[in-house]
Amino acid sequence: MNLLELNWGLLAPELTIAIVAVILTFADLVMRKGDRKVFGWLSIIGIILSLYFVIQDLGQPAQELLEGSYRVDSFASLFKLIFLVGTLFVLVMSINYVEKKEIKHDGEFYYLFLTALLGAMFMASSADIITLYIGLELLSISSYIMAGIRKFNLKSNEAAYKYVIIGGVSSAIFLYGTSFIYGVTGSTNIFVIAERIQEAFNGGFDFYIYLGFFMMLVGLSYKISAVPSYMWSPDVYEGAATPVTAFLSVISKAAGFAIIIRLFITVFTPIVVEVVNNNPVFFFFNKMTLFLAVISGLTMIIGNTLALRQTNVKRMMAYSSVAQAGYLLVPLATMTMASEQLISVDIRNIIFYLMAYLFMNLGVFTVITIVNKDAGTEDLKSFAGLYHRSPFVAIAMTFFLMSLAGLPISAGFIGKFNIFISALTTKSYWLAGIMVATSVISYFYYFNIVRQMYMRPGHTEAKLSIPFSMQFVILLTFIGTFVIGLVPNVMLDFITKNFDLFNMLTLGQ
Repeated sequence: MNLLELNWGLLAPELTIAIVAVILTFADLVMRKGDRKVFGWLSIIGIILSLYFVIQDLGQPAQELLEGSYRVDSFASLFKLIFLVGTLFVLVMSINYVEKKEIKHDGEFYYLFLTALLGAMFMASSADIITLYIGLELLSISSYIMAGIRKFNLKSNEAAYKYVIIGGVSSAIFLYGTSFIYGVTGSTNIFVIAERIQEAFNGGFDFYIYLGFFMMLVGLSYKISAVPSYMWSPDVYEGAATPVTAFLSVISKAAGFAIIIRLFITVFTPIVVEVVNNNPVFFFFNKMTLFLAVISGLTMIIGNTLALRQTNVKRMMAYSSVAQAGYLLVPLATMTMASEQLISVDIRNIIFYLMAYLFMNLGVFTVITIVNKDAGTEDLKSFAGLYHRSPFVAIAMTFFLMSLAGLPISAGFIGKFNIFISALTTKSYWLAGIMVATSVISYFYYFNIVRQMYMRPGHTEAKLSIPFSMQFVILLTFIGTFVIGLVPNVMLDFITKNFDLFNMLTLGQ
């Protein structure tokens, strides 16, 4: 393989982020003094340039690099859009967040977002377990450091420690599971594994394939904050700087779903366990979706019920994030082999909800950043009287919470409704029932914040001071949440036009 002959232009989005991260790292080393906010603006410019390259890849045939271990296809490009736009918003809201007295090495704060983003982008395009794991670790290690970057804050130290321990254990479980799959197929390339895994299953290695699947699922569940690996979320969300929490709640979660969909749909869906009355019984569609449904249901129930008891707004949003992972797992848990079109619709529903979740959740965390910093506390009472101090922010926050709760005329409602219909279509009535019941439960804790904003006197009557960068993020996320809810077909048509299941599952050029 001659590296000089490879089409490195396919890596333009990743190379852009990598180059900017390296430049900022060296600049941070040589700069003795000076405002590191410029690093944030340079990072934003790099992300915008990377976005341009990703948009150029949309609608193109699947192409591969490095002996098929890395691929640029419709699936990867859509997820990279989520990662890049989400990180862009997080960086813009971070510009006025960082204070030297709290984050001593503020230069690192900016370019660690870029290395984490690069890991997520590698995860979306990986077609080999090795490159996939490199992306996973790049994202994870950067996230560990960001969680503990407030070195003089005990909660931040605790968050980083717990995150490292749980992340390391989960990563080891995932690797151990993949080792079984490698052992029975002799390859780390997911397309080669897909070709050989049926023979291995029929050859008496079915136990190891079952074991590998479950260990991979448990190992990856921590990245999406799903049962059984959700316990880290409340402590890490509370201890980390709020922009880092926002990043973990959207970009890190979306990257976890990118891995799960890519791996499970490509590797495990071709396996036929047996044939009964001339009808094949599939390993994934007929066996494993039940376990995914149980995990999904438990994640929705646990996330929403534990959120009810929280008085710290970041811990409450952590359990909300756990519940959202449960909703996002429903399309995977209700997949059937009825037709490729239905499978494609389920994946599109996940991508749509992740895009909607990006806007509404980052909007929430931007408001939390402003309010908590102003009040000097993360308690729910910090929102008291917000409507009287800043009507626009209060109204925007109300709409974001309505969207997370799944109320009509919001992006969250359309996302949940599509997922709900997919569950009903496959007759998963009990899972659809859990969706409805837990959504109703979520109204209580989301509207605790609304009650504070409109019905409780604030600690001061002074107008809330909001930096322009955060006003900009709130405005864009509000518009995104409102427009997607009002005219969802625009986003749905965009995803349908640019996502092709056949493009995802076939070898590139």
